[in-house]
Order: sequence, then structure tokens, then C-alpha cells
Amino acid sequence: MPTYVIEREFPGAGRLSPEELRAISQKSCAVLDDMGPGIQWLQSHITNDKIYCVYIAPDEQTIRQHAKLGGFPADRISEVKAMIDPTTAEHAAQAAHNTQIAGNNRSRLQGESR
Repeated sequence: MPTYVIEREFPGAGRLSPEELRAISQKSCAVLDDMGPGIQWLQSHITNDKIYCVYIAPDEQTIRQHAKLGGFPADRISEVKAMIDPTTAEHAAQAAHNTQIAGNNRSRLQGESR
């Protein structure tokens, strides 16, 4: 199922109290419970004036339905196409190293067969 990032314009979001954040979270969870297992909230990131939420859902319309039922803004919904993290660099470096070794071995074998 696709993963989505939802950008929510929320002036003053960075100044919300722990109690306010808990209330928002509880409202979101209640709506999710009502909607069933077809949508899952993974996490949210709070900045000064926006909230970025990460969800797994079958489509953008399901995300919009959750926002409408919860009374949350959903100003931009973007489907995640790929994810990277620090281990991505390690895997890329290892793959390049393995390619170099394979190339060196091919050159050596070709030289021995002549």
C-alpha cells in the first residue's frame, strides 16, 4: 500500500502544548478507528507553522476523508516514491566497491586467458 506525506498548514503548531498535541492525536486515532484498517498513521513532525504527517493508505482520497472527518487541514498530499537514510549511502558505497572488484577480476582473468 502507498505511503503518503501530508502537509498541514497549522499556524502556531510549534507552540502547541503537550495536552493540545495529545488531543489532536486522540481525535486522529478515533477517526482512524472508525475508518477501519485501510489507513494507518505512522508519525507526524511538528514545525513552527505546519504539521507533516506520514500515513499508509490505499489512495489520496482516503487521506482526504480522514482529514475531513477529523477536521484537519490537508493542504498537500504527496505519495512517497522512495526513502533514503544514512544506510543508503553505505549500500551504494558497498555496491560501487563490489563493482570495482568485479571489474578488476574480469581484467585479470582476461589477461590470464591471453
